[in-house]
Amino acid sequence: MKPDARVHAAIEVLSAILKGAAADRALQGWGRANRFAGSGDRRAIGELVYATLRSGTVPDDPRAAVLAGLRAQGHDGAAIDALFTGARHAPAPLSAAERAALDLPASALPDWLAVSLRRAYGERMNAELAALAMRAPLDLRVNTLKATRERALDVLAEEGIAADPLDRPDTALRVLAGGVDVESSAAHTMGYVEIQDAGSQLVAELADARADMSVLDLCAGAGGKTLALAAAMGNSGRLLACDTGAVRLKRLAPRAIRAGATIVETRLLAEDWLDQASPFTEAFDRVVIDAPCSGSGTWRRNPETRARLTQAGLAHLTALQGRLLDAAAPLVKPGGKLVYITCSILPEEDEDQADAFLARHAGFSRAAPDTRLSPASTATDGFFAAVFVRTPA
Repeated sequence: MKPDARVHAAIEVLSAILKGAAADRALQGWGRANRFAGSGDRRAIGELVYATLRSGTVPDDPRAAVLAGLRAQGHDGAAIDALFTGARHAPAPLSAAERAALDLPASALPDWLAVSLRRAYGERMNAELAALAMRAPLDLRVNTLKATRERALDVLAEEGIAADPLDRPDTALRVLAGGVDVESSAAHTMGYVEIQDAGSQLVAELADARADMSVLDLCAGAGGKTLALAAAMGNSGRLLACDTGAVRLKRLAPRAIRAGATIVETRLLAEDWLDQASPFTEAFDRVVIDAPCSGSGTWRRNPETRARLTQAGLAHLTALQGRLLDAAAPLVKPGGKLVYITCSILPEEDEDQADAFLARHAGFSRAAPDTRLSPASTATDGFFAAVFVRTPA
């Protein structure tokens, strides 16, 4: 194993220890699960884990804990930075806050990315980037098919999970204690709550999906927004969730059962469906495109994606987004709405796409001003949403 992979392994072991496992058992468990690791690897990982535990007060975040352990072993900031590359088997790159704590200069943005972010935020760019470098909160969506917000809060509290209701949307709760295993809680297993960022809930609301409508979720993935749409529809109407990823889509069925979302249908699309005749023979009241994107709005959750984003990769994504919008346009009923969503903060994927779509499709207009969310401005992940209405016949 390379040194950076050993650091990643130490983070995994520390995660188990911080959840209550004894250090020796956590190391043994990791070794049994990763038999490819040699004796030298296991020894180096164990030395880093114990250096971390002996370094003083151990942070409740395994990544921060390992950073303390590396410093205790005598590594300077530059050496630590070299271990956090985001490459395969390596930990994600250091965040701005982590770099500052190590007295390292802020990592420079590629020129093309800096230009894009300045277009988006102007003088607020640095503040937005700083917010994207902070630890993300854990948000929940109350599933109104099964529970009220008050009932969900009570059930969570019975298991010692403290959460606060957010002002918007009224389905959103923010968990107060770090490291909480919500997925194993009764509130989650009974379908009272789903893990979903408040920003994701807000943009799903923009679809204005209502009872007895027909709704197409064109890029459903594992169905987070699909389930939010089902709840908004009160389980009445038709909700078709599609995706080209079989593994992602298979995760939706058990989630829908747990949530009691009985109107959800799933359809696996061919990888090249955009190159073929449309697989859809009907039109819908609402078409939602939660588009494949850079994920730049989720950098605080997935910091490694920032290091992996390239100009060529962004160009590929924007081309795909345009094709999805064009394919979705004829699927919207006259008077119906097309909702375009990204978890991106880059104008190329957001406002530019919305403007270009309207330039190509005279039969659509904006139903409302575009929505832009971010950690600094709305205390959510970064999202963009544009809602278009098709001219009535």
